[in-house]
Amino acid sequence: MLDENSYFMAIEGVRVRIRRFNTVVVGSGAAGLNAAECLWQGGERRLAVISEGLTLGTSRNTGSDKQTYYKLTACGEEGDSVRRMARAIFDGGAVDGDTALAEAALSSRCFFRLVELGVPFPHNVHGEYVGYKTDHDPLRRGTSGGPLTSKYMQERLLQAARDQGIPLFDRTQAVEILIGEAPGGGKRALGVLALDLERLDDRDRRYVVFPARNVILATGGEAGMYEASVYPPEQVGSTGLAFRAGARGKNLTESQFGLASVKFRWNLSGTYQQALPRYLSSAPDGGDEREFLDEFFPNPGQMLDAIFLKGYQWPFDPRKTAGFGSSLIDILVYHETVCRGRKVYLDYARNPSRLESGGRPDFSRLGPEAREYLANSEACLDTPLDRLGKMNPAAIKLYLDHGIELGREWLEIAVAAQHNNGGVAGDRWWQSEIRRLFPIGEVNGSHGVYRPGGAALNAGQAGGLRAAPYILHNCREDAPTREELEKEAKNLAAAIAYGEAALSRSETPLDLPGERQAIGRRMSRQAAHIRSADGAAQALAEAAEQLERLEGAAAISEPAQLGSLYQLRDLALCQYVYLFAIQDYIGRGGGGRGSFMVRDPAGDKPVPGLPDLFAHRLDGGRLAGLIQEIAWSAGRCQAYWRPVRPLPPEADWFETVWRDYVSGEVFS
Repeated sequence: MLDENSYFMAIEGVRVRIRRFNTVVVGSGAAGLNAAECLWQGGERRLAVISEGLTLGTSRNTGSDKQTYYKLTACGEEGDSVRRMARAIFDGGAVDGDTALAEAALSSRCFFRLVELGVPFPHNVHGEYVGYKTDHDPLRRGTSGGPLTSKYMQERLLQAARDQGIPLFDRTQAVEILIGEAPGGGKRALGVLALDLERLDDRDRRYVVFPARNVILATGGEAGMYEASVYPPEQVGSTGLAFRAGARGKNLTESQFGLASVKFRWNLSGTYQQALPRYLSSAPDGGDEREFLDEFFPNPGQMLDAIFLKGYQWPFDPRKTAGFGSSLIDILVYHETVCRGRKVYLDYARNPSRLESGGRPDFSRLGPEAREYLANSEACLDTPLDRLGKMNPAAIKLYLDHGIELGREWLEIAVAAQHNNGGVAGDRWWQSEIRRLFPIGEVNGSHGVYRPGGAALNAGQAGGLRAAPYILHNCREDAPTREELEKEAKNLAAAIAYGEAALSRSETPLDLPGERQAIGRRMSRQAAHIRSADGAAQALAEAAEQLERLEGAAAISEPAQLGSLYQLRDLALCQYVYLFAIQDYIGRGGGGRGSFMVRDPAGDKPVPGLPDLFAHRLDGGRLAGLIQEIAWSAGRCQAYWRPVRPLPPEADWFETVWRDYVSGEVFS
């Protein structure tokens, strides 16, 4: 039945379904569903979640050997505090102190809420939730539900949303954030335009407008930009929606890249490396097999220790390429695959030849850390597969479930994009430059340069616990009316006209897969873990031409391609903004940091024998106290640099906090 909250209206000659809500959550990963749950628990009933696929996306379909969740310590005698955890996050560089403090302060609440929902985080016989050290973590704050931690989180949160009766719109693709003028100046969100992916052939049913006072954007990282990617194929990203609306990008130079399998996309961290597999490469036809690491590691112990440490120090870090560090392996894999055109594999059936003596593994060749770890794990066994099975049998089963038997098949690998540390800028309540638009989860650029491992899962949960109370206390008006949409949402008609015009043009239809592949190749070659000033400039020029072509006279042959067209336009915009950020960073004198190196002919090569293209310079923390923000408007980008917001001073006098809480001042 149609009423004031569900009706049809004509826009650009197309009959469009209108569904009014106070708040719309875009995305059904762990971050978005948690935000919806927090709002529902707070009494918000005018709420909806829209998703391209409720069981798609990164949360549901990715993980690692032991996918980490970062939280305040909850076991043992080791001292911890909210401020100490906030400092660990803040010290990663290019991090705002107020968001770091919020992530730390809410980590226990977020964690135990997941425990209550049934996420299987392990505790000991006394009920302590034990932890372990993760990267960039001074204490034992890491915990894990196994290789599928985020999957368990999304499953439990989705079930909770269904149990509550939260409206869930599946197979619904957001294609535009509706924007109006905010009181006092600036812009505000007015809702979302979406495609009903089940009704694309019906001209009067394919568009759905969700007028809303608040839009929570929880669409994950911009995974579709990269050719070499560990993200699940269905995870593309929708950050372009925010850029087009006028929200600023933040720390867009900062992503993470690491070793991953190619046939089945999965992160190869932890015990996948600590089991000491054999690294080998071959010609494209499978011939000319060789253990290519031997060429650059003069000492067997150095090579074996680098492989082992790759488990602890998994993402690429340019600081760890010198001195035969673990990230030299990423460089050598890239050198084999991209420079030499070969394929690279991990072999779990046979040992690295440099580990063996007389046909048996000789663990005395390992350094003390690796040798002690394997001994304590009772894993000083004959083959990498035996060792992996002893330490983590689920890691073997995971590949077996996807048709790969590690004892019989070489595992093809590459250096792949695996996380966006940058994203959309938000304030201490996770609200963007656009009022009432809240980016949460990986789409929010809160993570800085060197985040502790697992901090992203916690940040996604904390974002919902920040946005929800702000909305509940400040943003409870009725959804925009028909009159407001017609008067204020100036971009609504243009967004619909874009898709309809593409369908009506008689020009040769776009090669949508080809255009997508061009973006992926460009980003993986020029904007991944190896970057240069010349490469960024060339890629930016190519991206500008592609974006202009897609924004201009794009043509498609059938309505079924509409979703891909809008998605491609978002990717093209994102690639342009990201490349602009990279060019601006290098032009400012920024060097290698985080998970990328910057080429410099006058710099140092990780080891002798590599081509000159691997000569690079490090930033050395020179820009760690600054944050780069990028604004896109009318086809142009502008960069802004500002100091990080510092860690807030302590304000823990109870009576003062109580007064501000009761009055609602704390939610301003």
